[in-house]
Formats: sequence, structure tokens, C-alpha cells
Amino acid sequence: MTQHPRQKGSDAVWLDAAYDMLTESGVDAVKVMPLAKKLGLSRTSFYWHFKDRDALLDAMIQRWEDKNTGNLIARTQAYAETLTEAMFNLFDCWLDERLFDAKLDLAIRNWARNDPALQLRLDKADAARAKAIKAMFERFGFSPQQAQARAMTVIYTQIGYISMQVHEDRAERINAMPNYIEVYTGQPVEHTDCMRFFARHNHNP
Repeated sequence: MTQHPRQKGSDAVWLDAAYDMLTESGVDAVKVMPLAKKLGLSRTSFYWHFKDRDALLDAMIQRWEDKNTGNLIARTQAYAETLTEAMFNLFDCWLDERLFDAKLDLAIRNWARNDPALQLRLDKADAARAKAIKAMFERFGFSPQQAQARAMTVIYTQIGYISMQVHEDRAERINAMPNYIEVYTGQPVEHTDCMRFFARHNHNP
């Protein structure tokens, strides 16, 4: 029986359902039949959108690379007059899930432990993130050695934060961010940069 297009879902619908399974239960839980049941669609309708399960998983990895790594790099390159302003641009990623999805990052890292090919892509992504943050520090006068050390401090701290699944009050987290930036940069945080950052995240300190 031929299904009407509306009965087949869409690429995004299947991918969103796979995202929920991946972030909640891990990659082994992402299978076609459970996805079809979750969506109330037939198993065959899946193949209108993806060649097979591997194609779906590849699309999920691509979503992660485009969103998390792509947006992080873009934030390091955003216009900033001071280093603290540049760091606040990067810190937008830690507060806005539209820019950076911490749950997906954790799921990818857990998945990569048993998938050597994905681990290579993860290593490449982490290297690209570190390179972008290093370039940001260099842009504001740090030597390559100092920029590298500070970039890796930022990267390792955030990976640890994600891996430990730290849960804290959003307001408390935002209030602490200027202190983190002072640690990372060794420079006092400009009040105007701080206020702009608070304002765009609707935060009243």
C-alpha cells in the first residue's frame, strides 16, 4: 500500500525521534522499529527518508558537527572589542541550546567510546574547537603557547562540565561566568561587556 507523504513523516521528524532515543538511552537504542512505533508510522516509511539505520546515524553525527562545532567556532570569530567580550560571545554556547546542545555532545562522546570511526571525528571536532579558541586568544595578543594552554583549559573544563552532567541554577551559573572568564584570560572583566552579556540572556544579577 502506498502511503500519503503526510503519513511518512519527514527527515527531521525521524531525526528528532532518533535524537530523543540517543540522548536518553544511547546509540544502541536507536533502531528503526522502536522509532516507527514512537512516531506512529510504519517501518517502511522510514526508508522514504533514510537508506538504512547507518544513514540516520550519519545524519545525527552531521547535525552534531554542524550545530555544536560549527556554532562554537562561529562564536569565537564573532566581533568583539575586548577579550572578555569575545569570551562572553563563546559563553553564549553554554547558555543557549540553539547554539550548542550539551546533551547531544555527551551522547556523542559516550557513543564514540565504542566506535573508533566516530572517535576520530570527535577528536577532529575537539581539535577544531581548540584551534578556534586558540586563535581567539592570539587575536588579543597572547603568544601561541599561552593561547594554546588557555584554549585547552577552556575545552577541558567544558568537556568535564558536560561529562559530569553538572546541574546548577541558571542564575547562579550566569553570575559565576565573569569569574570564569577572569580565570581563563587573566584579565578583569569589563563591566559593559558583562552587562551586555547579562542583558542578552535576560539575566538580572
